[in-house]
Amino acid sequence: MALPHIDLLYSVSGLFVGFLVGLTGVGGGSLMTPILVLLFNVHPATAVGTDLLYAAATKATGTLVHGLKGSVDWQITLRLAAGSVPAATLTLILLHRYGMDTPGAGRLIQIVLGAALLITAVALVFRPQLAALGARKQRTPRQGRTLALTMLTGAVLGVLVSLTSVGAGAIGVTVLLLLYPLLPTTRIVGSDIAHAVPLTLLAGAGHWLLGSIDWSMLLSLLVGSLPGIAIGSYLSSRAPDALLRNLLAATLTLVGVRLVLA
Repeated sequence: MALPHIDLLYSVSGLFVGFLVGLTGVGGGSLMTPILVLLFNVHPATAVGTDLLYAAATKATGTLVHGLKGSVDWQITLRLAAGSVPAATLTLILLHRYGMDTPGAGRLIQIVLGAALLITAVALVFRPQLAALGARKQRTPRQGRTLALTMLTGAVLGVLVSLTSVGAGAIGVTVLLLLYPLLPTTRIVGSDIAHAVPLTLLAGAGHWLLGSIDWSMLLSLLVGSLPGIAIGSYLSSRAPDALLRNLLAATLTLVGVRLVLA
């Protein structure tokens, strides 16, 4: 077995995306997979599979930080996982059954990816309004209803992430802001990041078994992204949040439309 080698172009892409993740908290799967598909002409299945393990490594670092700060609500994380793990497993079984290397499967992944990016862009633009709406809710939501909706959210994320590697960030946080209006935003973000680790690991392992992982690409991306995340995190407190969020949303919209219409 040949040792993986470092490709500087992939590392530069990882540095750029890692910087955005550290700066905004969003952008890993939302940008990395489209970059691999559109700029490097990587097959959508290989781009998704490689990006899932890339996301698992970066999200694990974020979970460690949030866990040490005490900003993870493990009950919410478990509720999300109760929906996402079975949904991701079923999605991977269907991908294995019907194949991933066919033109039809590649096109399906590309369309779903484009749609997920458009939804993510909307979630980014309206996140402050949704957070304000949630904060205005004074009464505690019914526990049974909240539990069911959290598991349903997890199931939807499980399908989206397994197909496209997108959804565990902006979409998950936006829904949780509405479901848990009394919870501090920091704990919602921390819980969502913690949930992304087992989900991306499971989905990434499934894609590994399906043969859609490029290990040299993965190593090259991580070499660039880890310092990028560190730099972005250091500068995040100095950056205007609204400007960054809207720029990222505009970028995701353009990329999403490009993927759907390609």
